This record gives sequence, C-alpha cells and structure tokens, in this order.
Amino acid sequence: MQIISALFVENFALRQAPGPSTRIDLTGAFFSIVAPTPVPTTIDPHLVVLIYCAPNEPGNSLLEVIFREGSGPDDQQLARNVSPFTVEPGKFTYRLVRGELLLNSYTQIFAHCRIGTGPWHLVPLTLLEPVAADSSASTATNSENSE
Repeated sequence: MQIISALFVENFALRQAPGPSTRIDLTGAFFSIVAPTPVPTTIDPHLVVLIYCAPNEPGNSLLEVIFREGSGPDDQQLARNVSPFTVEPGKFTYRLVRGELLLNSYTQIFAHCRIGTGPWHLVPLTLLEPVAADSSASTATNSENSE
C-alpha cells in the first residue's frame, strides 16, 4: 500500500459519478494557518490521507500520523494518531485525521504519515501570527478605493 496524497484541507466530500465512480472534492487545501489567538494556542487542522492498495496486496493495515515540531524523526512529538483500516485490493481509500495541537510559537510543523512500517510522507504546516481585526477591514477599504 502507498500514500497517494496527504493534505491539510478545510472541507472534504465524496460524490458519485457515472460509472460507478467516486469523486473526491477537496476544498481549501492549505499549508499555513493563522493562529486563532496569540501563542500559546491550540489548532485542530484536518489532514486527509489518500491511500492506494495494489491488487496483489492484503487490504488491511495501519495509518500512523505523528505531528512533530520539525521534519526530523527525533523532533518533538506534538500528537500521534494510529488507526487501522481496510481497503479492497486494487482500490483507494481515505482517512481523515484531526490533530489537536498546542503550539507555543509561530513556526512550521510537520505531519509525518506512513502505512504500517513503510516510508514516511511529510506534510508541512506553518502557524502564522493572528491577523488584527482592523487590518482586514483596512485591506478591504484600500482595495475598494483602488477601483
């Protein structure tokens, strides 16, 4: 089995298409997020992991996701999720992982993802400083004035 893709997303939906075929609608994929409050703060990003099982492989395994403060295997662990799954050989499946992460600085973290004991797939996420409420209003005003 292998990870086809892993992304932080705002929304995820499945829909039927002619065939029988399924479509995956991913919206709001992101690699940075504005902190809801000044640090320390807690964020809960949603990670969608798409997994493919080859026709000759068994259809069950484990998805492990470790949120770390860096890209290295020994970097500080923020959270960990291990979930078993089953997929029909020759097909795809997905897993949604929601991390509840307490961050003490504006920094880049990584979701380290793997199937069983396979290779790690890293997905970066940068925590940005909160946006002042009046700065977004002034940006909207400035863009209206420039038209």
